Amino acid sequence: MNFPIVVLDNGASTVKAGILGAAGRLVRIIPNAVIRSKGDKATYIGHEFERCRDYSALHYRLPSEKGLLVDWDAQKAIWDGIFSDEVLGVDTTNSSLLITEPYFNLPNIQEVYDQFVFEEYEFQSYYRCTPASLIPHGDLFRNLSPQPECMLVVDSGFSFTHVVPILDGRVVWKAVKRLDVGGKLLTNQLKELVSFRQWNMMNETYIMNHVKESCCFLTSDFARDLEACRFSNTIVQEYVLPDLTRERKGHVKEENEMSTNEQVLVMNNERFSVPEIIFRPDDLGIDQTGLPGTISLSISSLPSDLQGLFWANIFLIGGNTKFPNLGYRLLKELRSLAPVDCEVSIHESPEPITEAYFAALNFASMPEFSHLVVTRSEYAEFGSNASRRKFHDWSSGSFEKEAGEVGKVGKGKQREDDRSSSPNKLSRTRSKISTPSISKRR
Repeated sequence: MNFPIVVLDNGASTVKAGILGAAGRLVRIIPNAVIRSKGDKATYIGHEFERCRDYSALHYRLPSEKGLLVDWDAQKAIWDGIFSDEVLGVDTTNSSLLITEPYFNLPNIQEVYDQFVFEEYEFQSYYRCTPASLIPHGDLFRNLSPQPECMLVVDSGFSFTHVVPILDGRVVWKAVKRLDVGGKLLTNQLKELVSFRQWNMMNETYIMNHVKESCCFLTSDFARDLEACRFSNTIVQEYVLPDLTRERKGHVKEENEMSTNEQVLVMNNERFSVPEIIFRPDDLGIDQTGLPGTISLSISSLPSDLQGLFWANIFLIGGNTKFPNLGYRLLKELRSLAPVDCEVSIHESPEPITEAYFAALNFASMPEFSHLVVTRSEYAEFGSNASRRKFHDWSSGSFEKEAGEVGKVGKGKQREDDRSSSPNKLSRTRSKISTPSISKRR
């Protein structure tokens, strides 16, 4: 019997939800949080946030912290709303589920996933994997023929940025690296800068996140633009803060827009100094190399005869990759790190936030998908061992087998395989090459 397949790209910031076969490949992007609004004097759970009318001083209760799902009560409330008639309107007892999980997810948390899926919601079957492992099935490869067997997926999301090599459709976990910079860190840094220089915005997470998405960009020459901010206004941009009466949301002020009595946030060098943290995390005291060095470190952990193929197939997904000029800047710095005889090519998704979701739809529509899922009867007989046998994307056991190659795990410290160190301070290397396109041969 064919059951409808529910697809959930369960990110730390938003949940991308839909049903396979829905008209127009529709996707619902829902905040993955329980949000309290002081102005509305109401609490909004996930999809209910669209009813909010006062975006000032919102309080967020996030199910995920530091990339792991820890608040299951909040997550269940959000999932209940998604499965309800207000969003997807599905009967979970007669449906199948495809859901994404965090990278390096802990085994005990994976077991809770199994319990919620089969014991709480009683799905008929489900499949669990990381977002990057779905990318080979996505739309990024439509213009690539043949599809590359070696690819490097850069997933820069809410909590972290992961560099994930994929070989023949399987993640090479011993070469996966993690950069402790995500959208949450960038928003918090912007809040601190603006609160120190202009208005106190420490409690305005929602507004400052919108400011970040509307105004920030990656500079190709940090020193030049920093100097330009001192002597000209070519970079300065004004953001009109919401007055919460006539205008509920803020916006970037147009050049010919008439000035009234609104409060204006002047965005100067904050526009590019905040996203710069992705390339220079040591500016905040994070003892890691930037994204270019992390990519180079990941590729250097792979077999030497395949490294050139990974340099030539770098794919960007995640919300932070939407910063203007990020692809150009990344290519510019990678060319100084790549071997001379290697081609460096970067592929950017037009919709990086939903790229993994639509890749999941394509994967779920494949005929062999039904053989990869864990069914309710298998879970009833074998428990979470059924998931460990079928879900080869990530398991602690497979990691332990490669521990000798990856590095030792110190007591009280993070694993070296998923954190990029900076022994050579690659984050201080700046390229002076001007690159006209995203694909270039050195």
